[in-house]
Amino acid sequence: MKINHYAGKNRMLLAVDCIIFGFDGTELKLLVIKRGFEPEKGRWSLMGGIVQPDENLEKAAARILKELTGLEDVYMEQLHAFGEIDRDPVERTVSIAYSSLIDINKYKKQINNDYHSEWFPLKKLPSLIFDHRDMVEMAKQKLRYKAAFHPIVFEMLPEKFTLPQLQSLYEGIYGSLLDKRNFSRKVLSTGLLIKQKDKEKQSSKRGAFYYKLDKRKYQTKFNAFLNFIPRPTHV
Repeated sequence: MKINHYAGKNRMLLAVDCIIFGFDGTELKLLVIKRGFEPEKGRWSLMGGIVQPDENLEKAAARILKELTGLEDVYMEQLHAFGEIDRDPVERTVSIAYSSLIDINKYKKQINNDYHSEWFPLKKLPSLIFDHRDMVEMAKQKLRYKAAFHPIVFEMLPEKFTLPQLQSLYEGIYGSLLDKRNFSRKVLSTGLLIKQKDKEKQSSKRGAFYYKLDKRKYQTKFNAFLNFIPRPTHV
């Protein structure tokens, strides 16, 4: 059915870009690839592509992520629409950005190197094409906000983790060093962590006890994290 109202209207491309944050137990990182075509061929880029006529945004994001990195079954949340007129030098393109938080070690075997996928620490990000750095900065701000009110950071941790690992993750999210004693006291005061009998001894001879998130208690007491906002000691 042809509707005359749409005839002669300007059209533009619709794309999606995937911002994948990951934690490897030590550092918070961002997954990027090397762009395989012009313009900006060979430069670092987020995983992006054009939405096809037969797919919705979520399916497009999942397809593009799998094609470019091998990652699949990754939960992604829609972040923002980026539509500056000159954001793409070739053709007017609006991009819908999606972001995700993962435990890098859980997905190591999925990552392929067809497009030179690489994890970069947030503190040492390379130059990115177009407005991709703006996308990452917005995703970081949203991550900081959510981390202050909900324990979403546990999505990026293994089932068992140490307090030093948890502190490293928060320091990566907020870009600041945190006082060790104060951090541990606040975390344990939530009552949502279960101390394990075994220790992680690769980092030090003394070792650090493992903890688990009490998921059942969290369902009824998640507001214990509402006031858990790390206060940086210095940048």
